[in-house]
Amino acid sequence: MDREQEDMQFLGLFGIYQEAYKIVFSWRKVFTQITLTLILPLSFIFLAHMEVSELLFSNIIHNEIALDGTPQGTPKYNKLSDILTHEVITFVLFKAAYFTFLLILSLLSTSAVVYTIACIYTSREVTFDKVMSVVPKVWKRLMVTFIFTFIAFLVYNLALFVVIILLVLFIDSTKYLFPMLIVLLIFYFVGFVYMTIVWHLASVVTVLEDTCGIPAMIKSKKLIKGKTVVATVIFFKLNISFWLIQAAFEHLVVHGESMGMMSRVANGIICLWLLFMMILFGLVIQTVIYLVCKSYHHENIDKSALSDHLEVYLGDYVPLKTSDVQLEQFYV
Repeated sequence: MDREQEDMQFLGLFGIYQEAYKIVFSWRKVFTQITLTLILPLSFIFLAHMEVSELLFSNIIHNEIALDGTPQGTPKYNKLSDILTHEVITFVLFKAAYFTFLLILSLLSTSAVVYTIACIYTSREVTFDKVMSVVPKVWKRLMVTFIFTFIAFLVYNLALFVVIILLVLFIDSTKYLFPMLIVLLIFYFVGFVYMTIVWHLASVVTVLEDTCGIPAMIKSKKLIKGKTVVATVIFFKLNISFWLIQAAFEHLVVHGESMGMMSRVANGIICLWLLFMMILFGLVIQTVIYLVCKSYHHENIDKSALSDHLEVYLGDYVPLKTSDVQLEQFYV
């Protein structure tokens, strides 16, 4: 990374994209290895689960319809009931396994990419073997941040549910109820987007600073001030791209029987390629946003202190003091 950190604060939307592209292109060997090892399996599992879920769910619906049309107590009814029970259990176990592997690979990918960029930033030697040896230790810290973030989202969604129930119970007139529900959902969506941005930045904070969990989220919230608009635009563009890839895969592959097997396979490969490229650049971009936010708040990253912090991951993790890792101020 040739750009001085004090200049990072002036990066706008396209400047962040350009910086992320330069990082990936300049270090394409190690990022290719990370992609093939972590991000490609993550993308494959996400897309494959859509196909498998559709197959399992369609079987459940088919057997439910058949069960409704079968007299109770007959041998056929009992057999269909047993089959349906097994299919539901299989579907639930499949979903549980899917979310488990998705979470693990997602956190591992984040750990690998953020650690790699930090090594590049501090001019440390970065190799794929070193990154993979560090990832399991960084992953443990990221899990703590994820758990607290999950709790925060859970409470946020429960609060929305409670407010909706109260509105329905105490407002009888639909003339006032529907407008209030629309306004409530708009505010909910804005808050959800903001919390998601804070979570992504908190993941970078967890890797690069001596904090995780709630303190990392608080730190992320402070950092995002002043760059919220840029971060939100980037968030929307990445998520729109993600939704388009998901919709294309569902339309062209999952429900694309009429196109033929070869076309479905080709479309699946294209969607897989687009997805893992988007995930890679998304992880790089969120790390660049962290550096931009640090620069915007005039927090000069002490490269030697950060390098020492990264070195700790290579041995048994011993938390550093905040003053050792925290970043000194510079003013322009």
